[in-house]
Amino acid sequence: MVGLIERYRERLPFAPEDPVVSLGEGGTPLIPAPHVSERAGVEVWLKLEGANPTGSFKDRGMTCAVSAAVREGAQAVVCASTGNTAASAAAYAARAGLRGAVIVPEGKIATGKLAQALMHGARVIALRGNFDRALELVRELAARHPVALVNSVNELRIEGQKTAAFELLEALEDGLDALCIPVGNAGNITAYWRGFTEAGRRPRMLGFQAAGAAPLVHGAPVADPETVASAIRIGRPARWEEAMDAMTSSGGAVRAVSDQQILAAYRLLAAGEGVFCEPASAASVAGLLAHGAGDARRVVCVLTGHGLKDPQTALEQAGSVVPSESELGAIERAVLG
Repeated sequence: MVGLIERYRERLPFAPEDPVVSLGEGGTPLIPAPHVSERAGVEVWLKLEGANPTGSFKDRGMTCAVSAAVREGAQAVVCASTGNTAASAAAYAARAGLRGAVIVPEGKIATGKLAQALMHGARVIALRGNFDRALELVRELAARHPVALVNSVNELRIEGQKTAAFELLEALEDGLDALCIPVGNAGNITAYWRGFTEAGRRPRMLGFQAAGAAPLVHGAPVADPETVASAIRIGRPARWEEAMDAMTSSGGAVRAVSDQQILAAYRLLAAGEGVFCEPASAASVAGLLAHGAGDARRVVCVLTGHGLKDPQTALEQAGSVVPSESELGAIERAVLG
């Protein structure tokens, strides 16, 4: 499977002779969600971005950012991350033969994401501070040294991520009325809106933040963001203005959902739809169920990352393992209850 730069090169800032660093990203499934649709009272589709190579939507932007880094002669890439960007940057740096360094908030990164970054050979620095401080530091680092910054402040990240909007419009011939999406650093909602507007479409953009990390909802930065949805545990989004423009220009909105609502949607998706996503991803569905989508009839909920990114939360939310003796009667009782 070719990567998204090859598929959408005419819509991306890459010439035919430019190097391409790809892991076959993009082309992720879009599936109907009958259980969520019934509860929401609208036609709901799920965009499964956890099917990207490293398990999150970040790969869409990373193929572009790292390809550009190679084109420009960079020897290393660096990022700040709550986890998914770290995993993606590490993988694409390894693919390109570049050194990778990621700065993550100490004790605030999900196990699956940390394991990915380490296995891909990146230098992982645990910062005694939050994501917002980590981003400040890597921006300063990149300004002083010849390393490529691959956070979503990099325009190439947004360019790559906008391709998800193209895929939605290709898959849904009649289009969509609204897009529900988790909002953390606000790069993804910015990217979808760019893609939709370039394609001449304007679905309502509905962004959802965790209540403990909802700076766009409150209209002010959150000094100490906290939520079970670690991927959106961000108090000062880098794409604040662009995200607000996307929502206001489309007639959409930004709203908050509680951790309890996020976890309820997380369990519903897994047990009801057969879709295992990470908690932050479920914020899109939690927001739809809690706040609705106005008069929209067809809604796409973006699920940004795979559930195996955060196995600890899954184990805390799931049922327990049933022990059994190794004989048929015991197995019958265990299986049949």
